[in-house]
Amino acid sequence: MSSLPIYLFIFIVFLNRYVFGLYLSIARGKKLDEKILGYEPTITVVVPLFNEGPSIYDTIVSLVHLEYPADKLEIIVVDDCSTDDSYHHACRGMAEFPNVRVLRNPVNMGKRRGINHAVRESRAEIIVSVDSDVIVYPTALRELVARFTTPQVAAVGGRVHVSNPNDNWLSKMQTIKYYFGQEHLKNLERSLDQVMCLSGCLTAYRRHVLMELEPILENRNILGIAIKYGEDRFLTHQIVKHGYKTRMTMDAFCFTKAPTKLKGYFAQQLRWKRSNIVDFMIGVTHAWTLHPLMCLQYLSMLMLLMVYPFIIVNHALEGRFINLVVLHGFVIGLFGAIYYFSPSVRKLPPWLRVHPLSFLPMAILMPVAYLIITPLGLFTLDSSSWETRGHGGTPAPLPAPAPGGHL
Repeated sequence: MSSLPIYLFIFIVFLNRYVFGLYLSIARGKKLDEKILGYEPTITVVVPLFNEGPSIYDTIVSLVHLEYPADKLEIIVVDDCSTDDSYHHACRGMAEFPNVRVLRNPVNMGKRRGINHAVRESRAEIIVSVDSDVIVYPTALRELVARFTTPQVAAVGGRVHVSNPNDNWLSKMQTIKYYFGQEHLKNLERSLDQVMCLSGCLTAYRRHVLMELEPILENRNILGIAIKYGEDRFLTHQIVKHGYKTRMTMDAFCFTKAPTKLKGYFAQQLRWKRSNIVDFMIGVTHAWTLHPLMCLQYLSMLMLLMVYPFIIVNHALEGRFINLVVLHGFVIGLFGAIYYFSPSVRKLPPWLRVHPLSFLPMAILMPVAYLIITPLGLFTLDSSSWETRGHGGTPAPLPAPAPGGHL
């Protein structure tokens, strides 16, 4: 079986995601991340909580001390019936800080419906979603709201840094993976104001848009089975589908722990793979409403998601699996070099950087993930688990801000 047509297809995907995206980002220049000064809306930071233990208190403390007027900032923690002592630690934060509220869902409803609960309780203009295991950089809120330059901008996401990059080989690999996922893979989407997935780690939304979409968000299901995973991607997609703009800025950032064991890593990848499959399959009917380049990216990524496992199997059956691994190794090595020489990486403090060769394990993990995780995700779409990461513990300390608020 000839692999040439498949490799040509993969090359087109590569061009669209990297080359066209880079060209458009350069062409837009400063307009890629334009902002306004002096905009200071009321903000409610919503933290969905499930089994995070004592670390939720650290998250609350970091949010209370963000650089934003205290009279315009509220923090709402929504506990989704945690089975550990998370609720107790959240209440400790509420007792210490007057602008912190803790809500508890009557039953386990999932992350998205928990956030909806908090949105209904809020009266703020902007809702900022923050994961319960995340530490937000002090200037992040100001950077997020500055990107709401027009009423059509409904959501603005921030960048996620790995807070434990040098724990082991797995966290090092993911540090580079996060870098490419945010600084390169989203160039096309950022250039067209159609970012299709804004992370729940740190994203700001106009509250009235969330209220407008609430009926859709509350009743998400597959064949009548409620879906609790992939809520960030689903929400962003619905915002774009309803004609709003979505943006992402690298100047607002937070820190999250990457899994350091293969079990946790593959559990994370399975969550994300299910989310991708559901989003692509449901969204394919209206992909044509997107910008032509975005439509091409959307449909090609769906095809790649489904076809690549068969490419791997075909190479294995024909005794050419090692050739595929070598090809992956070459591409991964090239990406490692791009990471190493990136000006934005060189500006980071040493503890946030890793050696470029740390990305080489992806040459093995990528085909394994496509071969195993994709089919597994496809056959477990009815999972309704929160699948908490359960990080716990105290996050790594933040570096002192440099002039201008950057790391």
